[in-house]
Amino acid sequence: MKNLIEKIPQFLFFTGKGGVGKTSMSCAISLALAKEGKKVLLISTDPASNLDEVLETKLKSIPTKINGVENLEAMNINPVVAAHEYKEKMVAPFRGVLPQSAIEQMEEQLSGACTVEIAGFNEFSKYVGDIDISKNYEHIILDTAPTGHTLRLLKLPSAWNSFIEDNSTGSSCLGAVSGLSHNKKLYENVVENLKNADKTLLILVSRAEELSLIEASKASHELANQGIKNQHLIINGVFRANDEDEIAKSFEKKSKKALENLDEIISNLAKTTIGFYPNGAVGLEALNNIIDNITPKEYSDVKEQLQNSLKTILEDIYSWDSLIEDFENDKNGLIMTMGKGGVGKTTIASNIALELAKRGHKIVLSTTDPASHLEYVSKTNENLTIEKIDPKIETQKHVDEVIALNEGKISNEDMALLKEELSAPCIEEIAVFKAFAKTVSKAKNSFVVLDTAPTGHTLLLLDASQAYHKEVLKNKNDALEEDLIELLPRIKDEKYTKILLVTLPEATPTHEAKDLQEDLKRAGIKPYAWVINRSFALTNSSNNLLCQKALNEIKYIKEIKESLSFKTLIKAWDKN
Repeated sequence: MKNLIEKIPQFLFFTGKGGVGKTSMSCAISLALAKEGKKVLLISTDPASNLDEVLETKLKSIPTKINGVENLEAMNINPVVAAHEYKEKMVAPFRGVLPQSAIEQMEEQLSGACTVEIAGFNEFSKYVGDIDISKNYEHIILDTAPTGHTLRLLKLPSAWNSFIEDNSTGSSCLGAVSGLSHNKKLYENVVENLKNADKTLLILVSRAEELSLIEASKASHELANQGIKNQHLIINGVFRANDEDEIAKSFEKKSKKALENLDEIISNLAKTTIGFYPNGAVGLEALNNIIDNITPKEYSDVKEQLQNSLKTILEDIYSWDSLIEDFENDKNGLIMTMGKGGVGKTTIASNIALELAKRGHKIVLSTTDPASHLEYVSKTNENLTIEKIDPKIETQKHVDEVIALNEGKISNEDMALLKEELSAPCIEEIAVFKAFAKTVSKAKNSFVVLDTAPTGHTLLLLDASQAYHKEVLKNKNDALEEDLIELLPRIKDEKYTKILLVTLPEATPTHEAKDLQEDLKRAGIKPYAWVINRSFALTNSSNNLLCQKALNEIKYIKEIKESLSFKTLIKAWDKN
């Protein structure tokens, strides 16, 4: 890590799949720089941020000094809160001035994930784009990087136009950025700083796991296309077996295999490898251990402590067979796996689909996740049909439909604007939503197992349904209209739909799944069960470090079982 720290420019951005350790790594690097006497500001834009816990300091939405550390300040920007405040700021001046229909249109265009992303971007922009603020720090570190989605959106010329006038020709998410025009120069400065290799380094964080590294590669490629080419890869939590324990040796072998098969995009990046820390990186002492590359200590009696803890924690755990039998009793229906990226939703969905197919049921296995990997699922069972909602195909289909609908009905100028709006990144979400509604409708007559996209995408599909409903119905497709009208009632129907929240027995995935459950409940949707995936506590490993990891899992299993879930399943880490 010390070699990496020597090369860090003023701005540092972190990105990667959920649960790979972005916060841990950003905190460790921030602390290391501060210990060298550098003035550092660490900013998180993650709504499920645990910076407070990791840095042992209660943080605010303004820079706050970290307890016991000179030169280090940190802050939490909650983009959900920022989005609400931003939306109200944009709409409030027009209440009582414009017709209610115009107000509702403004509110609708300022709903959904676009506004959350832009509001988060808006909040941290002054720290990156305003030299009068950024000059106060030698290093400004962002725990979550702006996505390629956000950067593409800011490049569209229409993003800077007014969105108040009625637009009935197509679909757009440009309302989210149209209120930013008064700060146009600031955002241009931010984007230019992001592209400047002398000013900004993008750090991609990954585990030594195949799917995690694939996601890092995709992020690297997309952000490089947006001009952020100064990149570095941190591979976190690399495990090395120190005994003959079968689980430990399998864990090490899996990691080695993943690292030996890096694709061309990330194999050429400069890399830093961080070792395996069984108890995570919470607290300044743990962060210092990472900075100094200190080997984790082994503890006596950890195997016995684990076994004693398991005796009580595994009581009343829901079984896999009981879950499948419950599905069978309903004869048909929709089964959805939801949760943070990287927790194993695809694996759980695939296992359920295969088991139901083996028992003679007709199954459709599908996904709305562009990063999903259903291609490895066995296609030998005649009862199993595998589909994939391909965002690119669905987007092109939607664009063609909207253009065809308006061809010859609007002016050339309006058509040019419509085509530009149809190139906005949110159009992909609208297109996927249409396919999503169609897939959900198939559960009337069969089982549909739907491996959904990571949390933010899923919530966008569900929460923004009214906005998408209006936009999609411009196509006047009666069959599609029925699917859309019935979508939310079907998802809310506990007999029709069973939602499984998938998580890992770790802090960030557990607490993000908790937040997701609260959002679903507010929408009138009740999860059926929780699946705790890839648990080392159930592997019966005797390796000291893996037993420590397993013992650390117990508090999250207990929290889920006792406070969050009506039914809890636990799947052991799979050595195969």
